[in-house]
Amino acid sequence: KYQIIERIASGGMAEVFKARLEGIGGFHRTYAIKRILPHLTSNPEFVDLLVDEAKVAGLLSHANIVQILDLGSVDEHYFIAMEYIFGRDMRRIIPKADGMGIPFPMVYALKIASNCCEGLYYAHQKTDIYGNPLNIVHRDVTPENIFVSFDGTVKVLDFGIAKAANQIEQTKAGEIKGKLSYMSPEQCMGKPLDHRSDIFSLGVVLYEWITGFKLFTGESEVGILKSITEGKIYAPSYFKADIPEAVEKILMKALEKDREKRYQSAWDMQYDIDQFLSQYEFTPSNIHLSNFLKQLFSDELEEEKKRLQRSGVPAGEAPDPIEELE
Repeated sequence: KYQIIERIASGGMAEVFKARLEGIGGFHRTYAIKRILPHLTSNPEFVDLLVDEAKVAGLLSHANIVQILDLGSVDEHYFIAMEYIFGRDMRRIIPKADGMGIPFPMVYALKIASNCCEGLYYAHQKTDIYGNPLNIVHRDVTPENIFVSFDGTVKVLDFGIAKAANQIEQTKAGEIKGKLSYMSPEQCMGKPLDHRSDIFSLGVVLYEWITGFKLFTGESEVGILKSITEGKIYAPSYFKADIPEAVEKILMKALEKDREKRYQSAWDMQYDIDQFLSQYEFTPSNIHLSNFLKQLFSDELEEEKKRLQRSGVPAGEAPDPIEELE
């Protein structure tokens, strides 16, 4: 029932397409379709995990979480239909700014992290209709799973399928390495996880955005794991002297290796971030984020408009993406 427009991403687990669903009277809606790679859909254990996790994720409806809207299969090819967000993930945003010689503003990093905290807290606290905790943990809070739309909205991706993805061994080694760098110590050691694991991962991400340095590295997977569990975490001011003391405290608390000393909820972390931003000389809004992204990706936005027109989307249905958002 979904008409594929173009492929927009691919990885070790799935490929993602932009698609549209058409209805009567000219009704249509754009979706992101994540199609699981064929060699994984032949694994019944993985499919069972995927279905169970997607069903849980389908219960999440929050402004800062990309919502899963459908789970299905066509000719035994499983897919997940999600809301389509017109924007870029943070794995692309930071390098784009760096390539243009634009330091990514600290306040924007904090604003994005605050919104992530809000989405994470909602998911962590989610219960079923009887009030029983669902104990949802994302498990894969990385820059590629944090998305900023061109209207300035921040979304956390892939809730509910991280657990299934972590169960498979056929993922590309490079992708495993990339994800390892954002794991919590307890995740590295195979301990049972709770919501505080996601808080540590978000701390790693935020540290990287603010300092420009990747916190945990190594020449091998074992080296990265050892860095996380045993390595010293240097205060952010070691790399960037002008980081405010309050921001340094937030980062170091989120990055406590002992989860009992860490922020005990994403709400607590968000509160401290928002308190700092409210007293800072400049507090960014979604409009500021929107304008910043549009300037960064102005070349890609123009190319995307041309590509849509070449793909045969009727005139009048592919307006200038910037104008459409405004």
